[in-house]
Amino acid sequence: MKYTEISHFSHPHHTLKLEYSEAPFKCDGCKEAGIGSRYRCTGGAGSGWNGGGYHSSACNFDLHTHCAVPLPSIKHPFYTKCSFQFMSRPPGEKARYCNACEKDVNGFVYHCKACGFDLHPCCAKLPMHLDDGETKLYLHKKVKAPCLRCGRKVRSWIYRSSCKKYNLHVACAKEMLAESWHEIRRGSSCVCDGTGVGGGGDGVREVNANIPSLKGSFQAAQRRKKSKGTSTTLKGCEIAGMGVQAIVSAVMGDPTALIVGLIGALI
Repeated sequence: MKYTEISHFSHPHHTLKLEYSEAPFKCDGCKEAGIGSRYRCTGGAGSGWNGGGYHSSACNFDLHTHCAVPLPSIKHPFYTKCSFQFMSRPPGEKARYCNACEKDVNGFVYHCKACGFDLHPCCAKLPMHLDDGETKLYLHKKVKAPCLRCGRKVRSWIYRSSCKKYNLHVACAKEMLAESWHEIRRGSSCVCDGTGVGGGGDGVREVNANIPSLKGSFQAAQRRKKSKGTSTTLKGCEIAGMGVQAIVSAVMGDPTALIVGLIGALI
């Protein structure tokens, strides 16, 4: 069940409203990139007078739906002996990383105290099966087959097509995303950080005109591998394109058909 408006412990002064974002955003909970459904600060009353003019009091505060309404504890089929507890910050002083995508944990996290495993909230909720009508993909903890992008066999969790020809690491999907958005900079627009997405503002809303091609990033990796004598072809990239769209949508927290269509327009 989704609530249209909530109060949240991480932003107690204002309520957060469920809305749909057609531009990427940075989640202020887990600090990861997002797109699609999100909870956004309504700014309390929404506006006011600052002595020099009328202004909006909204905070540019955003949360993935998974971060806004988390479960206190979860189980995951890849870790049957673990019980993951939701935490607002990583435990301890040591740097931690997500066991799904191998990226740093910098905010909200699901943590198993007994095993020491960590999962970003969106990674914890990655669908075990994606189907965009053209490509069926299944999430695996690992497979003994090379990733279409990096060529490695063992890395992070990985999506594999039903025909077993195409594989893409969750980590690689996130890296493709960051590479595609690396040109967005602070200034009048936004901050570009480890997520590949800035913290908010008009620059993020204009991202459609600024991001390079995700497919271009994928194809560049394929060309590098081809130059090294691998047999993977650019045709494989084209065939797997819609699968890439679905995976990128999922890792950003909203694996819906509408988001897949949006990502498709961007690549």
